[in-house]
Formats: sequence, structure tokens, C-alpha cells
Amino acid sequence: MRKFTIVGGGQSGLMVAIGLLKAGHQVRVVQNRTAEEIGAGKVLSSQCMFSNAVQHERDLGLDFWSDTCPPVEGINFIVPNPDGSGTKVIDWAGRLDRPAYAVDQRVKMPRWLAEFQRLGGQLVIKDAGIAELETYAREDDLVIVASGKGEIGQMFARDAARSAYDKPMRALALTYVTGMTPREPHSAVEFNLIPGVGEYFVFPSLTTSGPCEIMVLEGIPGGPMDCWGDVKTPEAHLAKSLDILRTFLPWEYERSKDCQLTDDNGILAGRFAPTIRHPIGTLPSGRKVLGLGDAVCLNDPITGQGSNNAAKAAAVYLDAILAHGERPYDAAFMQATFERFWDYAQWVVRWTNMLLQPPPPFVLEIMGTACAVPALAHRMANAFDDPRDFFPWFADPEAAGAYLADLRQAA
Repeated sequence: MRKFTIVGGGQSGLMVAIGLLKAGHQVRVVQNRTAEEIGAGKVLSSQCMFSNAVQHERDLGLDFWSDTCPPVEGINFIVPNPDGSGTKVIDWAGRLDRPAYAVDQRVKMPRWLAEFQRLGGQLVIKDAGIAELETYAREDDLVIVASGKGEIGQMFARDAARSAYDKPMRALALTYVTGMTPREPHSAVEFNLIPGVGEYFVFPSLTTSGPCEIMVLEGIPGGPMDCWGDVKTPEAHLAKSLDILRTFLPWEYERSKDCQLTDDNGILAGRFAPTIRHPIGTLPSGRKVLGLGDAVCLNDPITGQGSNNAAKAAAVYLDAILAHGERPYDAAFMQATFERFWDYAQWVVRWTNMLLQPPPPFVLEIMGTACAVPALAHRMANAFDDPRDFFPWFADPEAAGAYLADLRQAA
């Protein structure tokens, strides 16, 4: 039996912790909020998880909600007509082969914390700093940092070669609501790209009070959707969200005009720079700790990959830790483990970063073609589950042209 400490009880940290417990190891999780505080607090994210990520949860016995959470059954991509007519120039939908699910982390994390403790894990509620990490690293075989906040988050240096941006690319807002008219003929992530303004996507979820919809608004900095600084109340947040829809996406406003907030904590606004960090943190003593999840790979939510990446990172790290046997978890192990995750994550990061820029003509051609070619819409929808399938044809004009030609010929 080996000893582990994981700082941060979120998606990736708790998956690794519970996996290690089930493999017979001793695990301590350190975080600064109790389960009750998480459940009664503000929403944390929008977390639409596609089937591969959900399967990693199932493999650990942690899927407690797919029978009660409303499923997400497809992807619907829309571009409004720039002439302000309230019409659409692009509108395609593809069905997912297997449903996605979005469970409010205020529901998920308290349940997982209970499971962690039921399995014999040690939960420590405190703010962990460098001094605490020194103690954990001295006592245990491996310390994993799955929280990117505070002084411990600064231990992991920004990787300039892998980080495309050094500033926030979107002003972000989440709005959890009930009373939205369901999408027909099936549920979906409705993704609206408003050129020069930003993006809006919405999908069904499960929150503390039951089924809901999550509205995600991403405004280009300095534009008309970068408008949250003066919003001071939950009521004003909802009103601002609906005003954006009324102005730019009238079809979405029609679905949403009678919505109500799920609760006063069902809102969030902020911004951050998408950042990749070096995965090894060095303590003053020289001891090393390993970064996981958002601590080292933080994406903009525009592609909805945050919790998916976290679950997939957890699966990679857990497999690497268990396969390492009794050998020391040294810097070489830490770097190799992250690189194994990066073999996958680099494609997610590249795709996400692409969508933060104005789409080039060949991408607009792809999106337009999907309106008429169902096979293309289906492939793009399901690539949200594994974004490696977008490459090379979604990133290279020549590859895109060849692929579209093949599709048209087959049709």
C-alpha cells in the first residue's frame, strides 16, 4: 500500500483519489470547502460531459446520475445572418451516438466526497499552502495538485510553447435556468456563433433542484457581450442574459423568455486566460509535486471540454500511477505521465484555440457543407467526444478541401 495526497477535490482529483482507494492505497484529499458548502455555494462550471468521459466515471463506479440527468442527444450549430434580420445563415444538427450528461458540480462533488469517505479516504478541510505541501510530500509517496488557485497554483510555470494566449479571450457568464421551451425534435447543445460578438450555447442539465438548462455566454472582450461588470444581482444577471438573446439570437430568446433562475447561486461571470503549465512543481525543500487537471491544462469553455479533459487526465494519471508499481514517483515519472495525457489533450487545446479566433473561409465552408451533408454533421457532433477526429481536416485548408470533395462525391 502506498500513500497519496491530492490537493483539490474536483472532477480530476476525486476520480484519481477514488481510483487509488479502490486499488488498495491510502489517500488523503485536501480542499478548502466541505461538501455542504459546495452544495450550498455558487455554480462552478457548465460541465457537459460526453460519453468517453462519462465512461471513465462509470469505470470507477461514480456514475450516479445518468438515469435521472436529462440527456444531451446532439449538437446544433448555428450562425445568425449578420444583416440583423433574425435569420440563420448556417444551421445544422448532428445526433450523438451516445448521450452526454451535464451534472451540476454542486450535486456531483458532495456525492463523490461521500463516496471517497465511505471507501476509507481521509478528507482534510483546509487551505493548503506551500508549508502544507512540504508536510504531505515528506509523508507520502506522491502529492498531486489538482487545484490551480492560490500560491500552490503558482508553482506550475506557464508553458509558453504550449499556451497560445496570455490574456483572457472571452468574457464568460453562466446562467442556470428552468422554464425553457425544450428543443425539438431532440435535446442538444445549441451552439450559436455570432461573428465579431461571441458565442452562446445552451444544453439541459441536472442541478440541486432537478432538471434545468445551462446558458453559457462567451463575449469577445470589448464587444457587446462583454457586459457583466455592472451586473450586481441574480435578477440583473438573468435580465442581461435574456437581453443578449433578444438582441442577437431571437430564436433562442423565444425559447428562453419565460425562464427563471434555478437559484440565486445559479449564476457566474468572469474571465481567465487559457493556459498550459509545466506539470512539475518544486517545493523549497526540492521535493516535487505533480499537477493535474485545470492546474496544468486550463481551456476556454468554448468547446465544452473542461470536465471531459479532467476526466480523461484522471484516467491517464491513475493508470500510470498504478502501473508504476513500487518505484519512486520521481520527476521523470511526473513528466512522462503528463506527456501521455498531452498526447491527447494537445488536439483539444488546438481545436479550442482555433474557435477563439474568427473562422477562416475553409472552416466556414465546412460548417456550411454540414447543413447539406448529414454525414459531416454527424461526424462533427461526435468529434466533441474525441476532438482528435477533427484533425487534420478541420485545421488545414487542403485537407478540408479534399475531405469535402470526397463527401460531395459520395453524396
